[in-house]
Amino acid sequence: MTTALAEKPSFLQSKIGGLPRPFWALWSGTLVNRLGTMVMPFTGVYLTQSRGLSLTAAGLVMAVFGAGSLVSQLIAGTLADRIGRRATLAGGMLATAVAMLALGYSTTLPAILASMFVLGLVIDAYRPASSALVADLIAPAERPRAYGLLFWAINLGYAVGMTAGGWLAQSGFMWLFWFDAISSVVFAVLVWRAVPETRPASSETTTGGGMRQVLRDRLMLGFTVVVLGDALVYSQTFTTLPVAMKLAGLSTAQFGVAMAANGVLIVVLQPLVSDWLGRRDPSRTFALGIGIMGVGFALTAFVTSTITLVATIVVWTIGEIVTAGIAGAIVASLAPPHLRGRYAGLFGFAWAVAGMAAPLMTPLLEISSLALWLTIGVIGLVTAGAGVALGPAIRRRAALNEG
Repeated sequence: MTTALAEKPSFLQSKIGGLPRPFWALWSGTLVNRLGTMVMPFTGVYLTQSRGLSLTAAGLVMAVFGAGSLVSQLIAGTLADRIGRRATLAGGMLATAVAMLALGYSTTLPAILASMFVLGLVIDAYRPASSALVADLIAPAERPRAYGLLFWAINLGYAVGMTAGGWLAQSGFMWLFWFDAISSVVFAVLVWRAVPETRPASSETTTGGGMRQVLRDRLMLGFTVVVLGDALVYSQTFTTLPVAMKLAGLSTAQFGVAMAANGVLIVVLQPLVSDWLGRRDPSRTFALGIGIMGVGFALTAFVTSTITLVATIVVWTIGEIVTAGIAGAIVASLAPPHLRGRYAGLFGFAWAVAGMAAPLMTPLLEISSLALWLTIGVIGLVTAGAGVALGPAIRRRAALNEG
């Protein structure tokens, strides 16, 4: 009598194996799109140098972009549930390409303002549809790994795209707009050709639904507050952190070198641990990551050199890696299948609110660096505690939805 033993998956298979082909089309499109993300990191420079806007006018343009981003996620989430994930994602990418080129060729302030508002509205409209697609395509146990791999693609593509964008900008900013537009079109085509529509066949008239149902879900609203706290902590990386390091006596070159540690750690470590983290309890894992991030940012109060800045970046990057992919998996476990787009839209809305609220922490620097970073650390730890408190309810909901 012989006993067949299941073959143990190889190291590579355990990291990237077992996911369906449509997911990899989505992953590839995400990577290409982020490789072409060259405009946004240099928008301030473009507006002031190429278009000759004052700092005040440039700030107004960025505020208009933020206003578009604020409503974008809720609208896109609704569209993902109403007209489908594939149509929303592809349509959002095509609209992004048009808005990019419109902004690049705009020469007057009214035209720039209009283009930036539309760009804010459409540039991340793909996110709720992408999140819903993953939830539709991937079994619950594998979702943290899948979302983590998308997170990795975004970071890898962004790092390369930003570096290439810096070089291309020397030859003319229009190169950036065209590369960004082309990468958006490629993403749209990949999704349209290689990703099936996964929206549940049941309609809202028979299953009930709408954003009102999402807003009546107290558990989702509670988790959204946790996400907001997480996003508020992380958003310091591109709002108060550069300003604080300048006040601490570090040059922009030193800050750039230190921040490179964030990208390197994510690219190297995150794919190696995403499958292991995905097997842990999601709510506890997410809370742990937020807590580590809070501690890392709190330690920024004691930064005096590039080395000490790198040390704090390593700490909060580990927290970022721990949370990567987990939040998306939790949202997917909370949402009824026909409302996954809207639930993901509310998740994205929390990040948009945090992006606009994060600069409001800057006045704390006028008190002291310690006041700012200890406040951020406390926000992180309180948010982590809230995440732990929601854990039992999240586990019950996940068991109910997956059953």
